[in-house]
Order: sequence, then structure tokens, then C-alpha cells
Amino acid sequence: MSNSVAILGMLSLGMGVVVIGRGLDLSQITAMAVSAAIVCQMIGSGYPILVALLAGLAVALAIGIANGLIIAFIEIPALFTTLASGLLVYGIARITVLDGFISYIPNGNDAFLYLGQGRLFGIPFPVIVFIILAVLVHFMLSRTSVGRFIYAHGDNADTARLSGIPVRPLTVFEYCVSAVIGFLAGLVMAAMNASMNTQVINSTLIFDVILVVVLGGISLVGGRGSVWSVVVGAALIGTLLNGMIIMNLDSNLQSIIKGLVLLGAILLDNFLHPRNEETARQGD
Repeated sequence: MSNSVAILGMLSLGMGVVVIGRGLDLSQITAMAVSAAIVCQMIGSGYPILVALLAGLAVALAIGIANGLIIAFIEIPALFTTLASGLLVYGIARITVLDGFISYIPNGNDAFLYLGQGRLFGIPFPVIVFIILAVLVHFMLSRTSVGRFIYAHGDNADTARLSGIPVRPLTVFEYCVSAVIGFLAGLVMAAMNASMNTQVINSTLIFDVILVVVLGGISLVGGRGSVWSVVVGAALIGTLLNGMIIMNLDSNLQSIIKGLVLLGAILLDNFLHPRNEETARQGD
């Protein structure tokens, strides 16, 4: 259970940064699965691990940069941009790079597998990775100028722009953070299973991530929330998901429950943080 919650939490950290900046990244799971699958496939083909990792990181960064540029400069809404880019990248990867749906890590790569299967002082290593990432993202959001800019961007983009904040490069940065953290979560998931199944792209994982972010208290209107919100949300939703699995609930019933929880969280967020035309222009 702790490992699956750690994966969900890592993805939610990246999504949280984007949502605080009043965005949304539906391509995050594609970035995770494709980049990690490429790493697994290259290791299986005999490439050094470092080369494989750099290639996977480059793919994730390319997805994040493309999303950010389209959203920031062409000004296509994030919902449509990231939905389209996720489908596009997965289709291209399946045709040109990936040999099948599942990419395996061959035996003999114990150091890599330790990332998902090892323990340090009795704590599963995926949990340690999640904690380290949470601390780093918290430091970035709360102790750096970039973090303050992200909050200002999410609260009111026009005001942030007029105050001198480079909003468009900042948007690119936010989507790069989401993609890179997705890549790291993909590496941990691949190490846990000694493989990466790219069909996870067709699962409900992206909605679970959004559920964690919203239920944790990161407002969809932007400019609010923290890393600790993500940690709490990941613990709650991870417990809920694992509880439904233990109870052997039907998958359709699970979807209904998750949908109701997500809808309730969105309605509560809208009630607590209403936005209208006036606040959209002037901020809250």
C-alpha cells in the first residue's frame, strides 16, 4: 500500500505545481509511462543506465516544454493541449520507439530495481523518494522567488504579468516540473515491477492524481494550496483506493465512488473559493 501511495503522491506533487499556477496536465501519465518505458527498453538493449536515464529525461522534458509553449504562447487551453499531446506522444512512441505495450528491465540491474524494491532503515525506498521530492517541491514553492511567482501566476496572471513576472516562461517551467516528476514516478514504478506497462495511460490514474490534488486542498482556481495538502490528499485517497481493492468492490462501483468524491471536492472548492468576473480581473 505504501508504495502505491508514494507513486500517487509523487505524481500529485507535479500536478499540484501546475494547478497552483492555474493549469492542468492531462499528459502527465503519458510522460511518465513513455519516458520510463524508453529507459527500460534501452537498458534491455544494452545501453548504459546513465544514457537510458538521460534519454528518458529528455523525452519527459520535451513533452513538458511542448505543453508549456503551446499553452503560454499560442494560448490554447491547458485541458485541450495536454489531452491532445498525451494522445499524440503515446501514438508516436508506439509506432516509432516502443516494441510493445510492456518494456522489461532485464536481470542484473539490481541497483536500478532497488529504487522501487529496496528498503532503507526499514522504510520502502519509494516512500523515501516521495518524501525527498515533497521536501524539495515545498522548498521551491515556499522559499524561492520562482515559487512565489507560481502562486502569483495562479492567483491572477494579468496582475503577475504587469508586476514584471515572466508569466510565459513560468508556464513552461511549471509543465516541465510536472513532466520531470512524472518521469521520476515512472522510474520508481518501473523498478517496483521490473517493467513498465504503457497501458497505464488508459487507466484512471490521471483522475486519481487530480482527486488527490483537489481533495488535498489545492484550489482549481489557482494560487492556493501547498505540498502538505498533497501529502494529506495522497494518504486519504491512497487509503480509499486500497480499501476498495481489499473489499473487492466492482470496478464500476469504484469509479462511481471516486467520481462522487471528486465532484464533491470540486463543489466544495468552488464554494470556498468562488471566482467571478471581478475577482478574475483583480485577484482575491
